Amino acid sequence: MFLIHIENLKKEFKKTIKEPGLKGSIKSLFNPKVEVVTAVNDISFHVPKGEILGFIGPNGAGKSTVIKMLTGILTPTSGRCEINGQVPYENRKKYVKEIGVVFGQRTQLWWDLALRETYAVLKEIYQVPDKEYKERMAFLNEVLDLDSFITSPVRTLSLGQRMRADIAASMLHNPKVLFLDEPTIGLDVVVKDNIRKAIQKINAEEGTTVILTTHDLSDIELLCNRIVMIDKGNLVYDGQINELKHKYGQMRELCFELKDSSHMSKLNYAEKFSLYGDDLSIENDGVLAKIRFNSQKVSVQDMLKYTLGNVNVSDINVKDADIEEIIRRLYKEGV
Repeated sequence: MFLIHIENLKKEFKKTIKEPGLKGSIKSLFNPKVEVVTAVNDISFHVPKGEILGFIGPNGAGKSTVIKMLTGILTPTSGRCEINGQVPYENRKKYVKEIGVVFGQRTQLWWDLALRETYAVLKEIYQVPDKEYKERMAFLNEVLDLDSFITSPVRTLSLGQRMRADIAASMLHNPKVLFLDEPTIGLDVVVKDNIRKAIQKINAEEGTTVILTTHDLSDIELLCNRIVMIDKGNLVYDGQINELKHKYGQMRELCFELKDSSHMSKLNYAEKFSLYGDDLSIENDGVLAKIRFNSQKVSVQDMLKYTLGNVNVSDINVKDADIEEIIRRLYKEGV
């Protein structure tokens, strides 16, 4: 059962082009030159109930525009999106009770109010019954550990505390869909881990569908099985992360420690295996070396045999390509 349906979604903006100088200003006032910019170009995908979907793309790809259409802030130029049977931009007051939204760079909390009072205000806005409110707060406190700072004014909270508080605020009315935009931005490793565990628990126990937009690909790899990737307004990938790794994860990383740093000159991978451009990169810092190579052009076995046959090493290992490297190559190739 699909909870979110997106069909041929397109969004265009009109931009006025102004020529330089006073003459250009007068000309643009009386006879403006208008350019149509396509931010989102005919994308379609569907999300089943209870899935955590990674929605990613470089800056300017159109991610925020898609999220704004899905939350009802923007109306598409053409196409259609439907979430839990509702069209976001047609009946937004009713629709917003079905969703929760967290923007990592912005907060929906009242800056000078104690956190508990903020939740009390949101309870009235969303018309949450008293009994349900108590149950929700008990669950959210268990998942997000709010008790230690729930009486503090929002302005006194640390970034990690505020992010947990924002997620709780977005979940107070038990939404069907939770939109998370950069939920771990600026957080340290421990707090990031706590936020990820909270998202997983909310998804598992509540069956909440999560749309996760982030530049931290560790979030994607740890939380999502499927990703939708857009670039320049176009859909470039929709599928499982494991399939993406299988299809584009041909890069391997050979790391080793030399017994003598001068021996690195004995290794010429480019000439030996005819590896050039993106198929080979070498990082060498004294005795430590890191070689990224395309395993479709040369096997791991041959790389190891050549390396160990020419230099003495004290340690060596081979790593698979991580999701960041795979996605970088996918963007570059434009597939």
